Amino acid sequence: MKLTKKSHACIRLEKDGRTLVLDPGMFSEEDAVAGADAILVTHEHPDHFDEARLRSAMDANPAAEIWTLKSVADRISTAFPGRVHTVGHGDAFTAAGFDVQVHGELHAVIHPDIPRITNVGYLIDGGRVFHPGDALTVPDHAVETLMLPVMAPWSKISEVIDYVREVEPQRAYDIHDALLTDLARPIYDNQIGALGGSDHRRLTPGESAEV
Repeated sequence: MKLTKKSHACIRLEKDGRTLVLDPGMFSEEDAVAGADAILVTHEHPDHFDEARLRSAMDANPAAEIWTLKSVADRISTAFPGRVHTVGHGDAFTAAGFDVQVHGELHAVIHPDIPRITNVGYLIDGGRVFHPGDALTVPDHAVETLMLPVMAPWSKISEVIDYVREVEPQRAYDIHDALLTDLARPIYDNQIGALGGSDHRRLTPGESAEV
């Protein structure tokens, strides 16, 4: 499976000539979702869900489909009958040849005064990749490659390190990093790498790896 990092929380997975895209939001490149056979969206925040971009991708490829939670599906499903699928914790399905399991229910706490929204994570192909969205969800399954939300208004580095320790992936790749400046990256790299207990890696936008 080929994993390509796009800006912020978006990744592209390619296998057997088909492409699965997760969380193409407003901080991701204009072409982040281009040519996707299937799209997964973890929640409604615009850095993960760019409605106009998804509509354009669906129009460009009449065979493309979306799997997402109800809050996102309600905003886009009417325009694409039968092509937008609502999922929640515990569901399993196949999208573009990838086996997907859904884990998690709520977004991480940003502040006690801000109501929590729904958020789901996606476990791909029996644990080869896990993308948690905006939550530190620990799936009840071994994870080879964890897409690690490394920096967000709702997290601190100690929580990120403890999350890696709890999931115990073979490797962790940074996502949710658009707000992380180049000055701070060595600090995050060193501390997560030294304390997380797993192989910690970072891909620049557009860079790929085999997982």
